[in-house]
Amino acid sequence: MNDRSFLYREFMTRESSTKGERSQQKILAAAYALFIEQGFAATSMRQIAERAGLALGGIYNHFPSKDAIFENILLEHHPLRRIIPLLSQAGGSSVEEFVRGAAQKMIQELGGNPDFLNLMLIEMVEFKGQHTASMFEVIFPEVITIGMRFQQFKGEMREFPPPLLIRAFLGMFFSYYITELILGKSMPPEMDEGSLDRFVEIFLHGILKPKEAAQTL
Repeated sequence: MNDRSFLYREFMTRESSTKGERSQQKILAAAYALFIEQGFAATSMRQIAERAGLALGGIYNHFPSKDAIFENILLEHHPLRRIIPLLSQAGGSSVEEFVRGAAQKMIQELGGNPDFLNLMLIEMVEFKGQHTASMFEVIFPEVITIGMRFQQFKGEMREFPPPLLIRAFLGMFFSYYITELILGKSMPPEMDEGSLDRFVEIFLHGILKPKEAAQTL
C-alpha cells in the first residue's frame, strides 16, 4: 500500500464501537479509494459495496446516496481540515517568522498527502464546489484562530481584515504547491532555487519596490 492510500488507512484504523460504525468505516474507506482511483462519476455504489465487502443493499442502511458518501469524506478529510490547525501551531515572534513557518507546514502537509489534491479536484470539477460552504462552516472556528495569530502582529502590518489575510495566504501557497507539482524539475534553476522563500517575500512585501528606492533608480 503506497502513500496515496493515507486516508484509506486512516479510515480503517479508527476504533468503532458497533458493527454499524465498522460497516460505515468500511464503506467510506472503499469509496475514498475508488474516488481517488477513478473519480466520482465513474464509481458506482455496486463497486463501493464490492470493495467494502458488503451487500449492495447494506450500503443504503448507512448512506442514502453516493453523494452523501462523498460529502462525509470531504467534510472530514478536506485538506483544509488538516492544514488550518497546522497553521495555528506555527511559531514565530514576528509576522515574517510566522508566515514562513506556516508556509512550510502547509507545503509539507500537501506534499506528504497527494490524495488531498484529488479530493479537491473532484469537489471543484465534478461538484462545482457545492459542498465547500458546508465544509467552511466546520473549519471556520479554526480559521478565526489563524486570524487571531495575525492580529498579534497588528503593528507590523497594513490594515487588512484577518479573513482576507488568511484567504490570501492559502491562495498564495496553494498556488506555489500546484506550480511546483505541475512544473516540477522542468523549471530552470532561477525559478526553482529558494522559490518558497521568494513566495514568502512576495506575500509579505509584494513585488513593488518602496517608492523611495524606486525614485533613486
